[in-house]
Parts: sequence; structure tokens; C-alpha cells
Amino acid sequence: MAHAIRVHEYGSPDVLKWEEVEIGAPTAGQIKLKHHAIGINYIDTYQRSGLYKQPAMPFTLGMEGAGEITAVGPGVTEFKIGDRVAYAQPIGAYSTERLMPADRAVKIPEGIDYKTAAAMMLQGMTVRYLIRKTYKVGPDTTLLWHAAAGGVGLIACQWAKNLGATIIGTAGSDDKCKLAKDAGATHVINYKTENFVERVKTITGGRMCDVVYDSVGKDTFPSSLDCLKPLGLFVTFGNASGPIAAFDAGILAAKGSLYVTRPSLMAYVASRADLVETANDLFDVVKKGVVKIAINHTYPLKDAAQAHRDLEARKTTGSIILLP
Repeated sequence: MAHAIRVHEYGSPDVLKWEEVEIGAPTAGQIKLKHHAIGINYIDTYQRSGLYKQPAMPFTLGMEGAGEITAVGPGVTEFKIGDRVAYAQPIGAYSTERLMPADRAVKIPEGIDYKTAAAMMLQGMTVRYLIRKTYKVGPDTTLLWHAAAGGVGLIACQWAKNLGATIIGTAGSDDKCKLAKDAGATHVINYKTENFVERVKTITGGRMCDVVYDSVGKDTFPSSLDCLKPLGLFVTFGNASGPIAAFDAGILAAKGSLYVTRPSLMAYVASRADLVETANDLFDVVKKGVVKIAINHTYPLKDAAQAHRDLEARKTTGSIILLP
């Protein structure tokens, strides 16, 4: 019998329940997957708490995983039993086995193991669209990345450094600042002890940044806007400290005709072609060693609640995985 972490009501990590589940056989266009590793991401806490509502209860958490195909449904031609695959949606990863749409999975290339694949899909593909599509980062780019020692942040520091960018990373402790620096950040700011706007002004000689990437939300807004040069881009892609409240769009004019976007990975990989292109770019930089995936925390799947407690207490760095 398969097992899964299921949510019957929104709330704290205590609502995560370890339960037996019936999986069944794949239908048309589906694959059945036996998980070898499962990734944890901050979005999981939003879905558990109810910040991001789900269509029905109960539901199984988890946006990314990696495993082996054990069955294919009618009409599936791209995959076969035994293929190693990974994915970053749809929800349902906190399980020993699952069914999912075949067109949302990608083959894991040789040289990348299940743990690495599970730890990098959502975070790595997020970085890819943010620095290659939302804003094309290059040698002339000066960027600010909040939470630079998190899973997404550490990947971003490595990848953006390879692209030649000047990276200013923020983090909440000296140890986390060192992690970001070691990953490639040009400059680091401890936002607990320093005013990050003033430090950005000093670091850039008053020129400020082309783009700010912010997954923190409430605690860093609107100060993040003050780190941008005129016509700069504010990219808000997460709410680790709570969502940004509604604001008067006139503030964007007052601060230099700024641009704001709230992107999501789902929109950037909506087509099969975009998903495969994004995943292959990620696999390429990992295989080349440009990006190293730091799996700093591993928990048994049944202990997902403790993993959530540690994540929300900001006790974690890098990527977190669950093992079935």
C-alpha cells in the first residue's frame, strides 16, 4: 500500500497527516511513478496554511519529485516503464507513489541522481526563468537577490555569477551571508544588522540595481523599490514573510518609473516545449558544474511536519528533500 502526507484542513505543520492511500492504474496520458526523492519548497507551506487555496480536501502536498516510472497509461509514447523522471508540478509529491500527467515529467539525464533531481527542479527552473526570461541577466547586470542563502538563492548566485552579473545578496545571519558569498554573490548584506537600501547605495556608488528579485515579500517591501535605478524591474516571486499588501501604483512613478512583475514557474513552463527547454538548460548547468545543488537537509517522508517547522523557523539553507 502506498503512503502520502495529506492535508484535511489548513493550518500549522501539525495538519500534515501520514496516511495509506490507494493509487490505482494510470489512465490516458498519465504515468505512475515510484518516488525515490521529493523536494520541499516554501510554496508547500503556503498551500498547507491556506494562503494558496486548493480546489478540494484532502490533498497531498508537494510540487517536485524524482522517481522511476512503474506504469504508463494509454497514449503515452515519450516514456516507458523504468525511465527515471523528475517534475516540478502538479501538486502531490509527498507520497511514496503517485499518478501524474506524462507531459509534466522530464527524463533525468545520466550523471544526475534522484536526490539531486528532486532537490533542483522547482528551484532550479525558477532561477532559470527569472534570470533568462523575466530579466535577461548578463555581464552588465547589477542585481539584488533577497534570501540569497535559500535553495533558490544559492542556485541563483552560482548561475548569475556564470553569466557575469554583479550580485548583491541579502541574508539573515553572517553564516548565511557566507554561504551566499561562497556560492558566487559579489557582495552580501546581513539585513538583520544592516540597512540593505543604504548598503546597496554604497556598493553601487548610488547607481542602484537593474533588477531586484524578492521572495521575502512583506518585510522587504517597499524598501526593495528603493534599491532600483530608474526604469528598473522589481520581481516579486514569493511571500516568505507574508504577502505584499495592496499599494498605490503611483509609488512606481515616484520612485523612477519602475516596472513590477509577479511571475510564476507554471506560466513560464505551461507548454511542453517550454518545460523541456527550461529543464534541459538546468540539467546542462548542473552537469557542467556551473551550478552545484546543495542538499543540506534530509528528512524521512513521514517527518514532513518537522521539515516544515524547520523551514518556517529559517533553520534551513539550500535544498531540503524527503526520502520515502
